Amino acid sequence: MLQWRSLERDEFGELPDFAAIDHVPSMKRAFFRYMTPIIEHHNDVIRAQRARLKALQQAGPPDELPDDEARWLRQLSVRYELPWQADTPPEGLLAALLLRVDTIPLPLALAQAAKESGWGRSRFAVEGNNLFGQWCYTEGCGIVPANRSTGARHELEVFPSVSEAMRRYMNNLNTHERYREFRALRARLRREDEPMAGLKLARALIYYSERREAYVKEIRSMIRQFRRMLAESSAP
Repeated sequence: MLQWRSLERDEFGELPDFAAIDHVPSMKRAFFRYMTPIIEHHNDVIRAQRARLKALQQAGPPDELPDDEARWLRQLSVRYELPWQADTPPEGLLAALLLRVDTIPLPLALAQAAKESGWGRSRFAVEGNNLFGQWCYTEGCGIVPANRSTGARHELEVFPSVSEAMRRYMNNLNTHERYREFRALRARLRREDEPMAGLKLARALIYYSERREAYVKEIRSMIRQFRRMLAESSAP
């Protein structure tokens, strides 16, 4: 039986002080260089999960999964917020998981991180490693926004690391009902063997921000601008 190597780790260090870099192009390149391996790591974790799912799918629908595979599927279902029932046909669960267990394009993740965190310089990024504007609703779970409306209960969640914030951001896109259209578009691109382009997928993130279309337009504009910067940041 194939042994699937665990890719879970967190060795990326603390968020750098990007505000201390006065030269804006240098600050943006530093942001890319810090964020890129974190994004790639979590996409690698997802790729490994997806490869294992595909291997199970291609092996054919057995009457009963081996205990270790059933245990792994149950754990993965919990992570990707799908109901688990012991009598669920494996092929149905595998198909449902494959819609969710998929990668987020690097340019899209970079653009959203830069936009939501002010290039890693916002209060929520610096104090809580929250680069994606993720909310929580239990009192004391995070940082209370200074401009929170009267009666609102949300806080900006505090994460133990940027890496964990990245994992949660990707999991959010891969599980939340608001991003069903995003996942459907991604699956269609795969079926039609089209590139998994962040520019296309950004169109399906209209509910990520209360600014709706204006937010999507800004993210897509940032992705276009990033192409040259990404090439520069990957140069030796």
